[in-house]
Amino acid sequence: MTQSVGSAFFGVRIPFLDLLGARPGHREKGRAVISLELREKLTNSWGFAHGGVVMTLLDVAMGSAVRSTVPAGLGVVTVNLGVTFLHSAAGSLTAEGRVLRGGRTLVFCEGEARDAAGHLVAKGVGTFRLKRRKPQPGAHQK
Repeated sequence: MTQSVGSAFFGVRIPFLDLLGARPGHREKGRAVISLELREKLTNSWGFAHGGVVMTLLDVAMGSAVRSTVPAGLGVVTVNLGVTFLHSAAGSLTAEGRVLRGGRTLVFCEGEARDAAGHLVAKGVGTFRLKRRKPQPGAHQK
């Protein structure tokens, strides 16, 4: 049985990313990049990227940036996510998340989503809570 892209997303299993077709990009301490190729099922009635798709990319990019700064055994859950949409998008989308400030339990981030031409599609800010991960039966954790 082969692992899907989402199942190996920066070492964390995120099945929803398989559905979207998201791909992990670069990750370093405090920064993460993800992308996807937009297809019709991910568009709105105008034929552009659905806002939920863009928000998901930003959420996962920022959450992945947070996970790059915490020790193994800690997970990340979104507490708050605010997104401002600036440009419609089609084709490929890339989101970058960056940690702004981290605390003992909460981490604050910002993110940007861009289209293939480099247009700024959306900006986001998010707050993430650090949470001890409990092993799931049958799940492989790194």
